[in-house]
Amino acid sequence: MSDQLQALGIELIQGFDADQLSTAPDVWVIGNVVSRGNPLMEAILDAGLPYTSGPQWLAEQVLHRRHVLAVAGTHGKTTTTAMLAHILEHAGLEPGYLVGGVPANGRHSARLGSPAGRAPFVIEADEYDTAFFDKRSKFVHYRPRTAILNNLEFDHADIFDDLAQIQRQFHHLVRTIPGQGLIVRPADSPALDQVIAQGAWSPQITLGEGGRWRLRTLDLHTFELLVDDRVVGQGALQMPGAHNRMNALAAMAAASHLGVTPATSLAALEVFAGVRRRMEVRGRRHGVTVIDDFAHHPTAIRLSLRGLRENLGDTGRILAVFEPRSNTMRRGELKDELPASLGDADAVFCFSAGLTWDAAGLLGGLPMPVTVTDNLDELVAAVLAQARSGDHLLVMSNGGFGGIHQRLLDALAAAPPAERAPPLFPTRVTQCLSTCTVFVRRQSRSRRGCWRTGWPGQPVARVPVSAAAGVARRGGPQGARAAGTDSRGHAGRQFAGRLLRDLPGRDVRLPGRAAESGDPSGARPRALRGPPAHLP
Repeated sequence: MSDQLQALGIELIQGFDADQLSTAPDVWVIGNVVSRGNPLMEAILDAGLPYTSGPQWLAEQVLHRRHVLAVAGTHGKTTTTAMLAHILEHAGLEPGYLVGGVPANGRHSARLGSPAGRAPFVIEADEYDTAFFDKRSKFVHYRPRTAILNNLEFDHADIFDDLAQIQRQFHHLVRTIPGQGLIVRPADSPALDQVIAQGAWSPQITLGEGGRWRLRTLDLHTFELLVDDRVVGQGALQMPGAHNRMNALAAMAAASHLGVTPATSLAALEVFAGVRRRMEVRGRRHGVTVIDDFAHHPTAIRLSLRGLRENLGDTGRILAVFEPRSNTMRRGELKDELPASLGDADAVFCFSAGLTWDAAGLLGGLPMPVTVTDNLDELVAAVLAQARSGDHLLVMSNGGFGGIHQRLLDALAAAPPAERAPPLFPTRVTQCLSTCTVFVRRQSRSRRGCWRTGWPGQPVARVPVSAAAGVARRGGPQGARAAGTDSRGHAGRQFAGRLLRDLPGRDVRLPGRAAESGDPSGARPRALRGPPAHLP
């Protein structure tokens, strides 16, 4: 963002020294990162100078008397805001907009719109607090006529104690939408249902299964749009993932409030190039692709990985490199949801600097290789040691991550990876047919011998049910349970199912039921060709 401002000729002043009072602006706009005790803020207060918050200034100077379309929600705000602005621009409405990111099509993050003062305005509506002197959520200031409520989960643990406090702020937003306005929301969000149940005075469009507007996926990128169960058009989206298709659906529904037809919206989305730092390909070196993504909440991590996996299928490996950097993640409020969110990765690399919880202990039981370190150089070295031609390195953080993207690209260019990816670690798989449970266990090379030299000619070795149960009970860095309802089990099922699908035409040794095998211990193996049909 700083680069974009400088390119526009806007001078940036670093720091908060009190001598900045000499710039003598008409008004001081105070961001929510500024608190009492800040030297410049204290000087402003002592001098009795006029000041306001960013959201209040926007409401009074930019949004007043315009048709405001606000995009709120825990996830997808930036992408959906950019989509909606792009649709309105494509429709010839020349909207103003403020996006919390940089659109990939070369546009700037903000524009007044033309003619100024009458064009609609699309704004990313954040639930974070306004300023140290105004603890309401920022979006309460915007007074939208059209509001997208994308989704709602607990986040921002530094300012909210629980989900109910966030829901209260969302209902403050709902209270400001006029009776002739519009609320666009998913049909399957209990948290938002509870918000609406507190009172709503505006028409609503519900999205997704059970909603008025929904999409029917035709293939990886194309879909049909249905309104009230009637097909009204077909479109395509360059961005992968079901979550991005839902973002697009919300943007189209909101645009309809300004008279934009589904056909116009669909045509606009086909050429929508996305937003920087949202599944942005930063570069490719010797067959390895480095992708930058803003995901930092476990749900966002899961959706980004799932979208990439959907795009790749089982033809490429995903190495997830992430930094739990947000205040919520650093405090460990959502840490228990993290293991399950990583199930679509083939290897996990976590940068643990600044965490107040044991990331190695939490992630050590995952069924894929895990590296946890608070040293960025060590993290880069670990990624490079595993990366092979054809891999995708998905880097996830809501910060700069120490410039790791370019560091990886430079290192890959200097030392090309191997052409063919060997297995990330020696694996043995067992299937307990009586409980339909998959176990994946990491084997110690020193005790079990090096399996890499025999890969892929040797079949996966057989393991008795009793041994598999022992792995499930132990957990920890040497084994992981892929059964039951715990989060590690969910990740294990995903990884094990993918592993078996990657072994076409090879014998997978599976212990059978005692009744079927005649072996009271249940240890007698059955040989199957490829994965059982009922594997997840």
